[in-house]
Amino acid sequence: METLIETHELKKIYGQGDATVHALAGVDVRVKRGEFVAIMGPSGSGKSTLMNILGCLDSPTEGEYLLDGRDVSQLSKNDLAVVRNQKLGFIFQSFNLLPRLSTLANVMLPMLYNPDDEISDDVARDRAIASLEAVGLGSRLHHLPSEISGGQQQRVAIARALVNNPPLILADEPTGNLDTKSSVEIMDILHKLHNDGGTIVMVTHEPDIAQHAIRVICVRDGLVVSDGHGSESLCMGRKEMA
Repeated sequence: METLIETHELKKIYGQGDATVHALAGVDVRVKRGEFVAIMGPSGSGKSTLMNILGCLDSPTEGEYLLDGRDVSQLSKNDLAVVRNQKLGFIFQSFNLLPRLSTLANVMLPMLYNPDDEISDDVARDRAIASLEAVGLGSRLHHLPSEISGGQQQRVAIARALVNNPPLILADEPTGNLDTKSSVEIMDILHKLHNDGGTIVMVTHEPDIAQHAIRVICVRDGLVVSDGHGSESLCMGRKEMA
């Protein structure tokens, strides 16, 4: 399979002198197109920093990050914003839906910020409807986020992540705010996306959720300490998780 994500000696350093923190201390990660990967680790392990860099929300201090064959390590903030819109779909723990917009309008948003792909309002609406129907919310097009359940809000977030047909889906604690039934529904949707050829990288602190992935990358003290199926058991060496 073709490599979609590749990092080389990725480092992220905060502060100076005695206050220096090495959030990432030289991370090498490779994710092939079509994989479903979970990232786990204790609080302060560096997994959130790694996820932010993979999501082009932050840049490394040192090292190289190739996304879909392009080195995005040191791009400007504006260039990173374009990459995020074209290459990445985000699913957040807190859903991040705009409360005053309908589910349909929330899903249409990514298409409004794609400067290289002029999409008519009718096409954008049709694509957003199709995306909502794909997650079982075709009957909730005009509901506000406050008018639907947490599980349904997360499905709206998934529809929004998919609407630009990105090569990579990044899910940050996608079940963290959900009850067990809703968590199962969300993981079923992610499994379907993966079975349809989607590439998913997911951060989670829940071993039962990590077990849904094909690979588990365990991060500790800014380094990858294990990588493989079943590695979630090796990430539980400390009581505090994040």
